[in-house]
Amino acid sequence: MSTATVTAAPSMDPIVLARLTGKLGDRETVSKLCATLGDVFSEFLPDMLESELGFEVAVSYAGFTMGKFGELTEGLGGAMAFCDASLRDWCEHFTLICDSPLIITLVENMLGAVSDSIEDPQPRPLSKIELDVAAMMFDRISGVLKTAVSSATSFEPLLGAAHNAELRKPVEDGTQNAHVAMVNMAVGIGPVLSTFHVVIPQATLLKSVIAAPRPANVAKTRAEWSEQLSEQVRRSKVTLEARIHLEPQTLDTISRLQPGDIIPFNEAGDVRVDVNANGRNLYVCEFGRSGARYTVRVKDTYGSEDDILQHIIG
Repeated sequence: MSTATVTAAPSMDPIVLARLTGKLGDRETVSKLCATLGDVFSEFLPDMLESELGFEVAVSYAGFTMGKFGELTEGLGGAMAFCDASLRDWCEHFTLICDSPLIITLVENMLGAVSDSIEDPQPRPLSKIELDVAAMMFDRISGVLKTAVSSATSFEPLLGAAHNAELRKPVEDGTQNAHVAMVNMAVGIGPVLSTFHVVIPQATLLKSVIAAPRPANVAKTRAEWSEQLSEQVRRSKVTLEARIHLEPQTLDTISRLQPGDIIPFNEAGDVRVDVNANGRNLYVCEFGRSGARYTVRVKDTYGSEDDILQHIIG
């Protein structure tokens, strides 16, 4: 009696499988779709931003890249702001990314700086207030994107919280290995050139019909933007620090201080306290108590309300 030999069928090449299932396109097709979407951003985003912000913003298509989601996004490096988004009936998950110099420059200009006097900011993680501005930028980008694929959906984009790259959490749903296309856009504000990126699964992009939106669909007023920024800034939480001057001591005395030793305040009457945020002095206060809690009472400020807001953000 002979024993039959069973030979396992060879597994299909994953690249071939991805192409057959519509998850991976050829470079020429993806290039045309990305260029069309880049043209839409170039045509409509500058006018929208300029009408809202009051200063010139240049936006141009800077090419595309193809690859796995994790490899492409990690290849951008740090100091980037991310936003994970979805658009019902079009895409369950796409990602918007801005480099930090773009947001820093936007904030400086929105607070009245002259574009030509601003130097290229050093890339760095964004502050909470800057992330609020990044969220508004992501909202504008997704708004143009939505109108470009409006034939596929009548819903509005759902945006996750804007966050710094280093705070992204690893996912285990296969997203990192998804075949995506990244549309790269250059943004010029005065002498500062920065970028934003739109990362779309190729499975979605290959089925998309991209068309230029009508200007009326993306226009907002500068007053609306300013009001929204003002509201975001005022709702952002800021850590305050209070500094009290103590009596001068010799190095010999300081070196011998032990737990329980007392250092007097420098003033004999009302004790002056300087309150600051982000290293910037905001208020002159006096030290006191309210019940069991120590407090400070504001006596004077280091500028107007606008000055204080600029100090905190800067």
